[in-house]
Amino acid sequence: MVDVFYPMQWVADKVTYDLLGIEATTGLAKSLNFIIYDVLKIFALLSVMIFLIAYMRSYITPEKSRRILGGKKGPIYNVAASLVGTVTPFCSCSSVPIFIGFIEAGVPLGVTFSFLITSPLVNEAAIAVLWATLGFKATALYVVSGVVIGVVGGYIIGLLKLERYVADFVYKVHSLPFKEAEMGSRQRLDYAVEEVKSIVGKIWIYVIIGVSLGGIFHGFAPEGILAQYAGKDNLLAVPVAVLIGVPLYSNVMGLIPVVESLIGKGLPIGTSLAFLMSVTAVSLPEMIILKKVLNNELIILFVTIVAVAVIFTGYMFNAVL
Repeated sequence: MVDVFYPMQWVADKVTYDLLGIEATTGLAKSLNFIIYDVLKIFALLSVMIFLIAYMRSYITPEKSRRILGGKKGPIYNVAASLVGTVTPFCSCSSVPIFIGFIEAGVPLGVTFSFLITSPLVNEAAIAVLWATLGFKATALYVVSGVVIGVVGGYIIGLLKLERYVADFVYKVHSLPFKEAEMGSRQRLDYAVEEVKSIVGKIWIYVIIGVSLGGIFHGFAPEGILAQYAGKDNLLAVPVAVLIGVPLYSNVMGLIPVVESLIGKGLPIGTSLAFLMSVTAVSLPEMIILKKVLNNELIILFVTIVAVAVIFTGYMFNAVL
């Protein structure tokens, strides 16, 4: 099978060993080679993934999403909301305007939460970086579990009929009439190219910082140090990783290369991805922002459902992988 990332590895080897003449067995060589290879690989896959998904997303405008999901209940609409969330480039702190917009448009609370959970958890940039660093199998499991967590979490919240815990003003917001403009093929291509420029332009620094941190750990941390304290034999490793991740807030693109390096040093994949998902899906800043529109009871329930689902997913990943 042809290694599509071979040119990136060739460049990394050339720069590290030939151009700079660093001895291959040193920690510096391992770190630098890791950084060059991962940066090139991530940006290449990132650009391709963003372009393809942005082109598809040009057919799925926010207004169309609201029309499809508005007033509809049932598991199939939770699935639809989660799938829409996977192709929207929103971070967790974009949640308030999205939340208000969906509720105002008549989208049921549970269906809205399915979108709210999945949107920051699974997006094209995260998929590209994860695929470039951990491979297709881990990426596929991450995406599927992210969608499932969104579907199950939103469906449970919908069953509990918790609309009374949403601030009254949310139901009183009225948006202006929206007229959708149809795009031609050329406009869709231009839109996809602009999305690549926009998203890469916003996250490139996080990728470089994250890869650099991961590279330093990759080259200098003792082998197996994490497996000793957070390996599969430690039954509390996954919930501890989630508890550590929930209060944090980090750009997922910068965090994934660090997680890759941690896995390389012995941290189980399930524990690593549980930490990654907890940081992304239920960050403390997101909860502070959501406090503007949700009562404490609903926020606590939301965090609990997602945290439990992520912990279960972490254990499942450790068993499967």
